Amino acid sequence: MSEKTEMSTELALLGVLAVLWGASYTFIKIGVETIPPVTFIAGRTLIAGAILLGLIRWRGLAMPRDMVNWRRFMFQACLNSVIPFTLIAAAERSIDAGLATILNATSPIFTFLLTALITRHEPVNLRKLVGVGAGIAGICLIVGTEALGGIGRQLWAQLAVVAATVCYAGAAIFGRNFRGLDPMVPAAGSMICGAVILIPLSLVFDRPWTLTPSPASMLALFGLSVFSTALAFSIFFRLIHTLGSVGTTSQAYLRVPIGVGIGAVFLGESLGPTAWLGMAFVVAGVAAMTIPARQARLAQ
Repeated sequence: MSEKTEMSTELALLGVLAVLWGASYTFIKIGVETIPPVTFIAGRTLIAGAILLGLIRWRGLAMPRDMVNWRRFMFQACLNSVIPFTLIAAAERSIDAGLATILNATSPIFTFLLTALITRHEPVNLRKLVGVGAGIAGICLIVGTEALGGIGRQLWAQLAVVAATVCYAGAAIFGRNFRGLDPMVPAAGSMICGAVILIPLSLVFDRPWTLTPSPASMLALFGLSVFSTALAFSIFFRLIHTLGSVGTTSQAYLRVPIGVGIGAVFLGESLGPTAWLGMAFVVAGVAAMTIPARQARLAQ
């Protein structure tokens, strides 16, 4: 297979990942209507982990048995599922799925900042710096309007999504430590570790046996777990190795219109003028940081 064909395959997978994660915000919004966030995410990680573990065994692979890898899985779980999943689920009880999509799409910006400050494994140039500026301006436009109106419930929810985005950025960088492992292995390991952390918390705080979730919430949990988690994270860990951390998080600028569109169609959501402007800045910033690098590879 030629290098150009291989890159086309990776870019197609990047598009699939954008759709899967774009839909996740609507799944979450529907799910947390009748299922508390911690229990909802505990179910998400448990179902996704079980599916991935089954697929690994079906393919004749095995999970690592050394503590070094499992400690890494546990740390990756905190960065990529336990903390950000729960923050976003809690936030979507107060804000629209489309708004969460926009704020969470800034992951390449924080990935770039973390790589520039800590690992320095990807180049820094003027175009990326301009992209960072545009993305941060978009965040300020969206979150800033809430701050000017006084500290309210939506402001804290929006800041929670931004905090989740920083976690995702760290996860994209830390994911480079899993080179040499099949992409499904760290995906399964991190989901299993996430379930180990969240299930006891769910039992203590939510007492799930007392809950009466709606059929819509249960279907949303299933869709989120199977498609937007198990399948999506298998693709994610593959792309981390083929496109790099910033390249992989570049699906965020595709995820924005997809996530906003799905929220509009299925939830009847609409954005205010400031949110539209903020989205434009975010998409432009992320695109400026990521598109040129990929185009340069395709031209080679």
